[in-house]
Amino acid sequence: MKFLHNKKIVSLLLLLAVLIGCTPMIIHQLDERFGTPDIARYNSPAPPQKGVPEYWHDVRPLLEQRCTVCHGCYDAPCQQNLTSWDGIARGSNAELVYTNRLHAVEPMRLFVDAQTPEEWREKKFNPVLNERDDNREANLQGSVLYRILDLKRKNPLPRQDILNPDIFTFALDRKQTCPAIEKMDAFEKDHAEWGMPYGLPALSDKEFSTMEEWLAAGSPVAKTPTLPENVQQQLVIWENFFNGASLKQQLTSRYIYEHLYLSHLYFDEALSKNNRYFFRLVRSSTPPGEPIAEIATRRPYDDPGADKFWYRIRFDLGSVVEKTHMPYALNAARMEKWNAWFINADYKVDALPSYAPDVAGNPFVAFYALPIDARYKFLLDEAQFIVDTFIKGPVCRGQVALSVIEDNFWVFFVSPDKMPAQATNDFLLKESKNLRLPGEDQSNASVFDWLQYSKLQKNFLKEKSQQMQKIFGASDPVTTGIVWDGADDQGNNNDNAALTIFRHSDSASVVKGLIGPPPETAWLVSYPLLERIYYLLVAGFDVYGSVGHQLNTRLYMDFLRMEGESNFIALLPLKSRKPTVDFWYRGASNNVKDYIVGDHFDYSVETGIAYQTSQPQQELYGLLAEHVGKNVSQHFSLQQVQDKKIQQQIMRLQKVHGAGIANFPENSVLRVDDTNGKSYYFTLIHNNSYSNISQLLDNAERRRPAEDTLTVVPGIIGAYPNAFFKTTTASLGEFVDQMASMKNESNYALLANNFAIRRTNPDFWAFSDALQHYYVQQEPVTGAVLDYNRFENR
Repeated sequence: MKFLHNKKIVSLLLLLAVLIGCTPMIIHQLDERFGTPDIARYNSPAPPQKGVPEYWHDVRPLLEQRCTVCHGCYDAPCQQNLTSWDGIARGSNAELVYTNRLHAVEPMRLFVDAQTPEEWREKKFNPVLNERDDNREANLQGSVLYRILDLKRKNPLPRQDILNPDIFTFALDRKQTCPAIEKMDAFEKDHAEWGMPYGLPALSDKEFSTMEEWLAAGSPVAKTPTLPENVQQQLVIWENFFNGASLKQQLTSRYIYEHLYLSHLYFDEALSKNNRYFFRLVRSSTPPGEPIAEIATRRPYDDPGADKFWYRIRFDLGSVVEKTHMPYALNAARMEKWNAWFINADYKVDALPSYAPDVAGNPFVAFYALPIDARYKFLLDEAQFIVDTFIKGPVCRGQVALSVIEDNFWVFFVSPDKMPAQATNDFLLKESKNLRLPGEDQSNASVFDWLQYSKLQKNFLKEKSQQMQKIFGASDPVTTGIVWDGADDQGNNNDNAALTIFRHSDSASVVKGLIGPPPETAWLVSYPLLERIYYLLVAGFDVYGSVGHQLNTRLYMDFLRMEGESNFIALLPLKSRKPTVDFWYRGASNNVKDYIVGDHFDYSVETGIAYQTSQPQQELYGLLAEHVGKNVSQHFSLQQVQDKKIQQQIMRLQKVHGAGIANFPENSVLRVDDTNGKSYYFTLIHNNSYSNISQLLDNAERRRPAEDTLTVVPGIIGAYPNAFFKTTTASLGEFVDQMASMKNESNYALLANNFAIRRTNPDFWAFSDALQHYYVQQEPVTGAVLDYNRFENR
């Protein structure tokens, strides 16, 4: 009886273990089958093997086409970054990067915060490759990556247009399910439909075979491809430049590094469609000529922790993905400009600034010694890149900047020639306390600090209005001449002079030119404003920071948006300024509007522009477009469409507006196939209208769908397409007709039934491959892998 009693207890314990998922038992079973884990196994990857798919040539392109489209940055599900072999070997982590946390956490940046899979295991990353015995069965059955691909092969998508939302969820904030190998049996049983690619068609038999054979062989990889000799020569030239010994050179390099640390540097003489080499500018504890040992800091202006370090140019091993791709050319012309602006200019640097947060986090203090006109020309030279960092930046999503901007607006810049250099530099230093940014408070700021920043902004605006009265008084009022027309010191043209920004709900795009019909609002950006936004949203922002830090950043950006708008408003007649602001900020309090026109910012000098119409804002848009002239980029103009029949229909589509398109996706791609087999690609951007965007919450209550517009451009804009549509030249008119008559969700469903390539469509990957190929071929510098994390299911 005692034996039976004990046996019953053991049985109950075993049952309990099964019910709670007894991981130790499963680990023991895995160890018995495949040996104990070796977390250092992939510190040195296996070399390539004859007859086995090769990583760089076979596997990486396949991953880019099928996996990187959802696993390419911090926002990749389970932090599983598949842009590189290192990302695969790093593995997965269920901890959310984008979440509201009370305290900052340690960063987990690939290639930066750890260098080997063993180090990532110490940071709680689980392997997705087999780390046990090296044999075929173990490498497959002990690999999460293989088994989750195999799960999709065994359980393909159901044959239906729309996936069951009770089974498949695609919200960005959905709960993460990140099984380690010890939990794969349970995962496969409970979530048979969740094989990879998640919510998309399975790999083809050939593609699956490639991945299977590569994983079975132990995931071998050849050494990093050798860079061409001309690229290596450029690396030497530029590393020598960045590591000049003089104080002037050291301060210049620090300034440039803090603005280019997120860029994809490239040497444009060596770039081609087949060899796209991109690099990162980093700080290293090792000098040129030695292997790079990157110094990891939260922010680019944080103390490197060493008296001596070097700026190095590090080959970026990751796939080029659109949501983080910000290319920046290094060439002889660029070096000539930098030498003229910073190195050969007549000024002195007596000492280098400290890395204390209240100094390093305030560019007007840290870089006071650098010529302010040189700093501004540096930013304007690639203004689209600088503004793009606000959106893409360190966060992939750019979500902090997005709820605080309109869906569509234009950006102009104050001309450097209209900025009194020394007076502006001294003014900014005097106002440096009022210009404090949230980054100075590090990553664990209080949610109540924004009250202090509000007071400081009011102080600054009061001083700024008085300064503007002195410079642009009644005797010398502002005109369109205050706006940069794109010409540089030598009279060369620069198409960064006018930009268009599109917000796609929780992502955004920045492009050169004045795209689409005139928008509701516009910014006029000066050097102080451009620099402050950069240090707020990019250099000083910590994606791993606390909710207090992120909230302060979001609220502070309100002030800077309104400052850009107030600069633009100053170009309008006095009598129309307040009515314009009242329309832009319908429903907002007078206290908010006063930051633009009113008690907080009182610049009441009449403009010097002689307006001729009763619609001064629309007239001003025309005057500014004429003023910038040939430097307004035409890259996305519909006039570029050569097929006149298609152009005619697309121009009809551009005019669709109003509440009927409220159900249309934020960002979608339309492909039009002609009878000769040529495909034309267009991006359809749905611009949502709001009564105002000055409030943190209740966006839905402030929506004004009757004022929604549609911008249509040839080519690709946006990192996150929400939908694909396919027509022919013959059916394009019907597509436009259905768009024009759309009134509700049912109408959209009919349109999708007729023209959409849904995520369940068997031709989804064929469409995707053709699109991605077109994008890179058309845009060899800027083209990159698009992301499908926001692709709709409807």
